[in-house]
Amino acid sequence: MERSHVLVCAGTGCVSSSAMLIIKALNEQIEKQGLKDEVKVVQTGCFGLCALGPIVIVYPEGTFYSRVEVENIPEIVEEHLLKGRIVTRFVYKETVRDDGSVSAWDDTNFYRKQERVSLRNCGVIDPEVLEEYIAFDGYKALAKVVTEMTPEEVIEEIKASGLRGRGGAGFPTGLKWSFAAAQPPGQKYVACNADEGDPGAFMDRSVLEGDPHVIIESMAIAGYAVGADKGYVYVRAEYPIAVSRLDIAIKQAKEAGLLGENILGSGFNFDLEYRLGAGAFVCGEETALITSIEGNRGEPRPRPPFPAVKGLFGKPTVLNNVETYANIPRIILNGAEWFSSMGTETSKGTKVFALGGMIENIGLVEVPMGTTLREIVEEIGGGIPGGKQFKAAQTGGPSGGCIPSEHLDVPIDFESLKSIGSMMGSGGLIIMDEDSCMVDIARFFLDFTVDESCGKCTPCRIGTKRLLEMLDRFAAGKGKPGDLEKMEELCHYIIKNSLCALGQTAPNPVLSTLKYFREEYEAHVNDKKCPAGVCTDLLSFSIIPEKCIGCTLCLKVCPTNAIIGKVKEKHVIDQDKCIKCGVCIEKCKFNAIIKQ
Repeated sequence: MERSHVLVCAGTGCVSSSAMLIIKALNEQIEKQGLKDEVKVVQTGCFGLCALGPIVIVYPEGTFYSRVEVENIPEIVEEHLLKGRIVTRFVYKETVRDDGSVSAWDDTNFYRKQERVSLRNCGVIDPEVLEEYIAFDGYKALAKVVTEMTPEEVIEEIKASGLRGRGGAGFPTGLKWSFAAAQPPGQKYVACNADEGDPGAFMDRSVLEGDPHVIIESMAIAGYAVGADKGYVYVRAEYPIAVSRLDIAIKQAKEAGLLGENILGSGFNFDLEYRLGAGAFVCGEETALITSIEGNRGEPRPRPPFPAVKGLFGKPTVLNNVETYANIPRIILNGAEWFSSMGTETSKGTKVFALGGMIENIGLVEVPMGTTLREIVEEIGGGIPGGKQFKAAQTGGPSGGCIPSEHLDVPIDFESLKSIGSMMGSGGLIIMDEDSCMVDIARFFLDFTVDESCGKCTPCRIGTKRLLEMLDRFAAGKGKPGDLEKMEELCHYIIKNSLCALGQTAPNPVLSTLKYFREEYEAHVNDKKCPAGVCTDLLSFSIIPEKCIGCTLCLKVCPTNAIIGKVKEKHVIDQDKCIKCGVCIEKCKFNAIIKQ
């Protein structure tokens, strides 16, 4: 038995920053120091604090080394693993106490307020080793279900837990399963939506990379509950590490008799395979996803009938996303009452968020439902960089809405977010500071939606394009009186008439920013100005004569020769030539150039 375990994050973010080279260097140095029988290196999934990767954690101390480089490894191995002396200059700064001692990784603001249920094994186990998953109660819930519980009891347990779908809509999971179970005996399917496509969202990817067996176990439990013997995981092809680990896990489960025929000698049969998505955002919508699995172009279908009645290949189908499934084993093992004790009255359990944007601690967080946005931003997230002010948070990605600073204390749950014009979505949480332009933010999400619309229905295909054109005009200073009212009218038309949720929610970023930041829209349309100084067509650059000393630095870097002046003379900017690139402001040492 090794005395120390060295856990290295091998999630996508850390792998892109040379995590695999760090693992190789660790093993080489450990062997060189004669520690091969005493120290074990383990690759894991994401630890959560993605901005600090690559991350290395040394147990039993729980020492958190952040932004580790290959060059740091010889010293870490010799000093810490051989001599027992922590190399403090490489550890995460927040773990260093005032007296110079070092605390464990979980004794930090980022982790202290989290409750990891869906992410419980991420950063803890090697996702490519079945025995490690089993050591942390893996497949124990499946064993309990197939040997001690009836399908009806499983569904009732999930219902009693209050678990709601984590893919966006928040539909009660147990109720959805009961609809499929109530269909006549025959071929049924279980499917997993691992096609998260929201900008900035990577919750499901991290679960698949760090704990793929939990999805296999959960889908088998769902299959037992509804009477299905076949499952499909629909995962986007842009997730190569997640796909590879899922493939390994499926093969391991089959070899161990945890998938296939007569699972654990119970007489229950369940097989599983995955299908690769081509990256179409619309395939996150359940009927489009089902159509894609069937081998057809990913386009939504009218509902009803719903998938639980007529889904894959026309058969009853249970479809949940990765995070929803990741909760199932814990509910079965710990009981519905345990799960429902977390969260709020109507939103039980925890929620995973991909925290990004203008925030100190970028990464994955899992908190009890009802945690306020302020707690996530200021305590877990570490606040806004550079001493800037919080302006808004976008939840739900292109389908969601902006939450302004006046609602910083709103509890994060399904109903509370809906009441202020936003939504939970799959869990993307983008933070914006005082320098963000809300018209530009709305443009960003509309541009994404226009590009991702499948084109099947006119309200979405044409309506979102017209919306984007309006926003483009505003950003270019070409808005007209009455345009804001026309835009609102078009938003509501798209919502009411689009075929699927992509179109029905596409106007949300526009409506929410218009609701809370209307004065910014009015400034763009009426005053032809961008208060945040983001929309370049509405900006003008000028030189303050009193501050200009004629050093010619700005003149030399201007790409269009728009700056005129001689050495030691006051400079001026030719507005007709200026392309508003901002290089002159960056180079000026005397703050003599301003943008308005």
